[in-house]
Amino acid sequence: MRKSKKFLSLMLVAAMAASLAGCGKPADTKTSSAAKSGSTTTPASSATSTASTGSKASTADEALEATITVWGPQEDQAKESGNWLGTMCDKFAEAHPNWKLTFKYGVCPEGEARTNVTQDPSAAADVYLLANDNIGDLVAAKAISKLGGSALDAVKAQNSEVIVNTVTYEGGVYAVPFTANTWFMYYDKRVFKEDDIKSLETMLEKGKVSFPLSNSWYNVAFYAANGCTLFGGNNDAAAGIDYSGDKATAVTKYLVELVKNKNFSNDADGSGMKGLKSGKVNAIFSGAWDYNNVVDALGAENVGVAQLPTAKIDGKDVQLRSFAGSKAIGVNPNTKNPQVAVALASFLGSTEAQKEHYKTRKTIPTDNSLLTDPEISADAVAVAQGNTVANTSIMQPFVAGMSNYWTNAENMGKAILSGEVNAENAAKKTEDLNAAFNTK
Repeated sequence: MRKSKKFLSLMLVAAMAASLAGCGKPADTKTSSAAKSGSTTTPASSATSTASTGSKASTADEALEATITVWGPQEDQAKESGNWLGTMCDKFAEAHPNWKLTFKYGVCPEGEARTNVTQDPSAAADVYLLANDNIGDLVAAKAISKLGGSALDAVKAQNSEVIVNTVTYEGGVYAVPFTANTWFMYYDKRVFKEDDIKSLETMLEKGKVSFPLSNSWYNVAFYAANGCTLFGGNNDAAAGIDYSGDKATAVTKYLVELVKNKNFSNDADGSGMKGLKSGKVNAIFSGAWDYNNVVDALGAENVGVAQLPTAKIDGKDVQLRSFAGSKAIGVNPNTKNPQVAVALASFLGSTEAQKEHYKTRKTIPTDNSLLTDPEISADAVAVAQGNTVANTSIMQPFVAGMSNYWTNAENMGKAILSGEVNAENAAKKTEDLNAAFNTK
């Protein structure tokens, strides 16, 4: 890091942060203090939120005064959706009465953290929300801190192994996860019973199933089910992608036959959802973002949501597995106040903050204890996502070698659908795919 920039004045930091693409528009925030009963809105160009006293937390903190810049998506800062980010920062300040804290906010979607933070890490936010696949680039840019101590312990205690792996890179844990990113199954309860949805073969006997086989974020499910691996399952770049041998060929042959089934269709360009609405499709595979669309298509009373089924590949029932990633909170190693920044990141990913995130925006938590919370356990989508991550997923790798995966896997799915790949050439085509994955 460049030390001369590390000690820039707060005004210069704010000005430089405002110049970064995607993060230059400060969110609407309010200035407040736990000692005050009211609040006033400040101009967007200089918006800050200050809280200097509180009644909940320990007075063990050594007294300090700090300004902390926090970046997150607009939706988490919007008043109409509860301003989760500002509310949580104020609660954090209340929990640390010996810390006189001023918060400055900037708008930065999680998926754009790597772009915006790495432009100039010394001028970026102290704490920011990110998509987990940004971590590799952030580490390379020295723009994210490796966690240790109680922060690391909390991440491991709160989350499943799959979720912890989503924020682990080269042996270190780099962020505090707060929600998962994966896909699962929606189905019409008028067509399929609970026992039916355990097996794809049973479903294909009783109804119409649409699956995005031409999409490489989805078609991994079949290969992963039969023992194919991507970077050892833990971002081991040296392990490469293993779609080799009989295990992978058996999957390709299975898919060649699957696409011939009259009750199967490829889901592309929204065809699955359209079919669900018309009755020509009875099950699709998507994520939490599509729940309202499925309700519109089927009616709320007819919507079923579940983890992935098994498939009978090479005579064995094997568990289909979706990619799982996460959204998380990271700490900038350039922060002038690492003690505060790490504590804030931990708090934003805490059980309390995740529960509030669910209340304000229906952001489904990763925290294990919340999956049994009465409100969340009554949410079918939250349960299905939690079950999928725990039981029917693999961690989505984010090492550099994944750049070879996406287009090659997509093309394989398209070639199977078109008939270019068939039972006779399946072994060769699969080995060719494996070679393409592992080209340096």
